[in-house]
Amino acid sequence: MSEPEHQIRALHTDSTVTVYQAYAPEIGLPAAREGRFPAVWQRDRMTWIKPSFLWMMYRCGWGTKEGQETVLAVEITREGFEWALEHACLSHYEHRLHADRATWKRQLKRAPARVQWDPERDLHLQPLPHRSLQLGLNGEAARLYADEWIVSITDVTTLAHTIHELVQDGDLVMARQLLPRERLYPVNEGILAHVQQ
Repeated sequence: MSEPEHQIRALHTDSTVTVYQAYAPEIGLPAAREGRFPAVWQRDRMTWIKPSFLWMMYRCGWGTKEGQETVLAVEITREGFEWALEHACLSHYEHRLHADRATWKRQLKRAPARVQWDPERDLHLQPLPHRSLQLGLNGEAARLYADEWIVSITDVTTLAHTIHELVQDGDLVMARQLLPRERLYPVNEGILAHVQQ
């Protein structure tokens, strides 16, 4: 049986799901230390969360890109995560889902969250055939994320660097063993119907 093209794979428990973000140290370090984002974190900006560790590594260059040197694992409530999915709009126009471009643009402008599906990555950060969820939070969703959904924030920069070094050394077995144990997230299909490409 072939893998579904769009899927959410994540480290999750019965009540939480872990997502990843990368920030400059002045945001990332106090966030991990205090378990919440510092005052300089802007609640009025779109913030993107990623359930895939390797997609985050692709995005932040294993924590080496400027302004993304601190990699955070943010554990949030599943209730909040699924609220964002339910209230999200697909980040691009899809004729099968939207009546027309104008309707999609109106939905996108009103939606507190947006969904983007990007190719999942392997340990070499090369694209895989299936796509991974990126979830953008704006307005109400960004505020709820920062103030209500977060259960814990952990600095995983050292883990990112360690896995990257193992990949560079060709030790893919050990690198794979250190990856977060992501598995298919059991989301109700109805929640995703309006954001599938």
